[in-house]
Amino acid sequence: MATSGKDSQDQSEASQRLERILSPEAMDALIADAETTGTPIDGTDGLLNQITKAVLERSLETEMTDHLGYDKGDPAGYGSGNFRNGHSGKTISTTAGPVEVSVPRDRESSFEPKIAGETFPAGRAGRGHDPVVVRPQHDHA
Repeated sequence: MATSGKDSQDQSEASQRLERILSPEAMDALIADAETTGTPIDGTDGLLNQITKAVLERSLETEMTDHLGYDKGDPAGYGSGNFRNGHSGKTISTTAGPVEVSVPRDRESSFEPKIAGETFPAGRAGRGHDPVVVRPQHDHA
């Protein structure tokens, strides 16, 4: 599948942003740790899936904060009627393989994550179904 000029430009810009945020030294440390522990770079138990899991779970926690309107542990949430209420597991199919993530729950069960909401069950990506593509959600007023 060929990529358009815009897709290539978007990927290049994303790579540049990543390089500014995650220094070569930090990436070297991640790779060295993977080598030391025998963790492969790719695959279900690989470094890439671990990074994907961390990014998805951080995004889910941020979505929950936005949903509730206050940070975890913030006294503003006391007596609000809705609050964090543990986590549940979910498998998300990605092009790097299935990723098990911990999805936060709220007391009223009204939290519907956008970043991991519409996904296929593990194993379906690549068999006639599109892989999960994570895109930021923007509310338009």
